[in-house]
Amino acid sequence: MKAQISAVPTNIITGFLGVGKTSAILHLLKQKPADERWAVLVNEFGEIGVDGSLFKGQHSTEQGVFVREIPGGCMCCAASLPMQIALNQLLIRARPDRLLIEPTGLGHPIEVLQTLSKDYYKNILDLQKIVTLVDARKLSDKRYTEHEIFNQQISIADVIVGNKLDLYHDEDTSTLKAYAKQYGASNAQVIFTQQGEITTELLTGKTSVTTTAHHDHDTPVEQKHLPSEAPIPNCGYIKAINKGEGFHSIGWRFSPSRVFNHEELLSLLSGIDAERIKAVFITEKGVFAYNLTADELSKTELNECIESRIEIIANNIDNKWEAQLMACIISS
Repeated sequence: MKAQISAVPTNIITGFLGVGKTSAILHLLKQKPADERWAVLVNEFGEIGVDGSLFKGQHSTEQGVFVREIPGGCMCCAASLPMQIALNQLLIRARPDRLLIEPTGLGHPIEVLQTLSKDYYKNILDLQKIVTLVDARKLSDKRYTEHEIFNQQISIADVIVGNKLDLYHDEDTSTLKAYAKQYGASNAQVIFTQQGEITTELLTGKTSVTTTAHHDHDTPVEQKHLPSEAPIPNCGYIKAINKGEGFHSIGWRFSPSRVFNHEELLSLLSGIDAERIKAVFITEKGVFAYNLTADELSKTELNECIESRIEIIANNIDNKWEAQLMACIISS
């Protein structure tokens, strides 16, 4: 008989779009003790879901890493039902030594914390340090400083990480320290790094954040056939769109028989005007993950992926993107 799951050290890793949350979690996973099992619950704004493929392409269950996705917007919507189902299934499957939770960059971290603080999870989870990644350069942009979610992410942090330090101007570090003092918790630690390179030492210790905040979403409590899980039809792809918090997303899943031209795909992704792009593609030169932020388009070779997926988050959707993607397919 398996022992009861109890007191799993749990961390929320949050931050706005493109700040480097996934890179930070991948860096933490590299530091995982070989004899431990870690679980990652990742939430995405888009309906398709790409992060799960990204994590699984670099870490496997054989390595003690278990991943579960919740696509389609804030994981705390629908009375937390999708989150609780996914979390419970992940805990039963992984029986982890540590749980990392990555809300979407447009999600509501206070409400995620509320769900994790419910009586049901009181003995199951041990809520530890909440880590918020911030790009200090964005503090000069009112689209961020006047965005409720951006400020909420800072307000709940035990540790505020100024990421992308290598790209800062001289005054950016002091600006973030001042902003954290004004909007963050009184005892929040502020550190700086680049490429999401944070250490596991930041994770340990009880969170000092408590909240009684509550918000209601219009999302109904119902089970829906998720585009991230639906069978791909004979046409060879599925498309899904979403919108919220001032942004739009569009994404596609392609049958694994669709192989993309490596060079044409890279050229296309480099030219798309978007706030954020995440993708995994099967190409004639191998399997690659693509990550577009305001700073760069990065590419990482993966061990495998079950199918090609892409999610684009932008202020506006260009109807030409689908035809341009299709033109990159070289075999089916």
